[in-house]
Amino acid sequence: MARKIYFTTPIYYVNAEPHIGHLYTTALADMLKRYHVLAGDDVWFQTGTDEHGEKIVQVAQKQGVTPKQFADGISGKFRDAWDKIDIAYDDFIRTTDARHVKYVQDVLDKVHASGDIYFDEYTGKYCVGCERYLTDTELVDGKCPDHQTAPKEVKEANYFFKMGKYQQQLIAHIEENPHWIRPERFRNEVLSFLKSPLEDLCISRPKTRLEWGIELPFDDKYVTYVWFDALLNYPSGLTETSRGENRFDQYWSGCNHLIAKDILKTHAIYWPTMLMSAGIPLFKQLDVHGYWMVGESKMSKSLGNVIRPLSFDAAFGIENLRYFLFKEMKFGADSSFTYDLFVERYNSDLANGLGNLLARNAGLVAKNFGAIPAHQPLTDAENAVAAKAKEVLDAYRSNFESRQFAKSIEDVCALIGETDKYITLMEPWKMAKDESKKGDLARVLRCGLEVCRVAAVLLSPVMPKKCAEILEYLGEKRPLDGSVALEELAAFGALADGIEIDKPPRFFPRIDEAALSQITEQMMAEADAAAKAAAQREIEPIKEQITIDDFAKVQLKVGRVVEAYPVEKAQKLIRLMVDVGEENPRQIFAGIKSHYPRPEKLIGQNVIVVANLKPREMKFGLSEGMVLAASGDDRLVAATVLGAAEPGDGIS
Repeated sequence: MARKIYFTTPIYYVNAEPHIGHLYTTALADMLKRYHVLAGDDVWFQTGTDEHGEKIVQVAQKQGVTPKQFADGISGKFRDAWDKIDIAYDDFIRTTDARHVKYVQDVLDKVHASGDIYFDEYTGKYCVGCERYLTDTELVDGKCPDHQTAPKEVKEANYFFKMGKYQQQLIAHIEENPHWIRPERFRNEVLSFLKSPLEDLCISRPKTRLEWGIELPFDDKYVTYVWFDALLNYPSGLTETSRGENRFDQYWSGCNHLIAKDILKTHAIYWPTMLMSAGIPLFKQLDVHGYWMVGESKMSKSLGNVIRPLSFDAAFGIENLRYFLFKEMKFGADSSFTYDLFVERYNSDLANGLGNLLARNAGLVAKNFGAIPAHQPLTDAENAVAAKAKEVLDAYRSNFESRQFAKSIEDVCALIGETDKYITLMEPWKMAKDESKKGDLARVLRCGLEVCRVAAVLLSPVMPKKCAEILEYLGEKRPLDGSVALEELAAFGALADGIEIDKPPRFFPRIDEAALSQITEQMMAEADAAAKAAAQREIEPIKEQITIDDFAKVQLKVGRVVEAYPVEKAQKLIRLMVDVGEENPRQIFAGIKSHYPRPEKLIGQNVIVVANLKPREMKFGLSEGMVLAASGDDRLVAATVLGAAEPGDGIS
């Protein structure tokens, strides 16, 4: 029986444009929707943008626009990006939508009327980056661990939600539903947090401090705390879709939230207690994934190491990136992205794997038959391939249902590998030279194409457009919409006879070093275009002698390189983004380009930074420090720090 499933992504905060950290969660929901449709389920998929709060006001003020104007621009870029890369969402919600505002105020009225909201004066440690009060146990060395800044001591009167009232009810639900939060380690993390008394949640901000938000329906001097507002998007978008429909009763019971681990607490504690108070049934599932790292740093706008989906799509193809993301990340764990690793995976799995298997077999079919040969009895060798295909198909559903996407893809790769060995063993290129072996040739080539078709069906949620092209080429006309049972659609032996085959297109051309350099240069150009307008000269080395007293003024710190590009039209410079333990990384230009032709190799290295060097304007941007380097006759090597040093550590 078809299930009704509702997939949600977090609604993304509009303080920055979309990057592949956003893409992963969104493409994950897209992939799961496509899988469940393929499996015959009824799916609704919602994404959107979170647009209220102090950070939006601050960024808008810096750009000289209103918060609404700024939110409109960034929200539009998210929607435009998802549309251009074929994310199959059913609804896109904004927290500034009238339908959402009304729903939030209705829920606030209900929770207030129940007695779960009260007014009180509070003194707490407020992090603007998190837009919430932090407890002492959450701080690390007195700082917010996510933003590396000390929170402000704030004293003000606000409204509070009795979150602690629902602590035991929440614990009981988690313990009675062991798979409600997945993977298990995140469930255990939430239960561990709930061992301590749960404080009530401040859910308002006075308009004297912040006007950009949803006004409280019971006090027009206050706006709603951004998280209490944002989390309600999940039911608000179903209660009234963008087409004016109410789909809540249809889909809410199958609600599956997909989030990154940094918002676990809000979704596993704040959100369910809010639902309990409002009398709304709890969601069905919370699936939590890890971070995408660049080097040793989380991919984020604040670290300056983001990768834009549309730029990547233009260079390498977004579906190839989707394949990499889902193959490389074990769900729930962190994973690292580098262009070298992406190209290695793409070339080995897609260009040399599926692409090569399809090209070898289809090319010989086109040359020797012109159409897919008719089915004929299989030998033990083909039966072994067919058995492997059935084994992969049998495990496919359970792998997806348990979020073992990487295992599903690895299984398909193993099937392709086994088939490639079979083709190599049978040597059809030699059979083609012997007219008496034309029947054997037909059987062998058909077996190879059968596997390509099975692989394209099973990988279609991962690479929908590319797999649709392969299936069309092979004459598969049945839709991937659940109208044909998955086991029937992906069965070995279902390849149609007599489909005309031309020379196959290059579905997965190899990516070479030149292409890799091209994307690096493109990203460098984008970064340089966004840099500050600069003066007309490059940094020159300081040559004058100094005294020990002068040297005592120099502050040396450990800095971790999170991004590195060559500077176009500069003979010596590379542009580094360096984390020195501050809220944002510093941009530093270093004259070591000739010795680092691939500067991205520096990413993740701990270098020594002159931290109190006066920033200097250059024609390429503002340089906010200096990276030390060792030099010799023809050598120039960035000075690095070995051992367990952290960004911001002093050098003595």
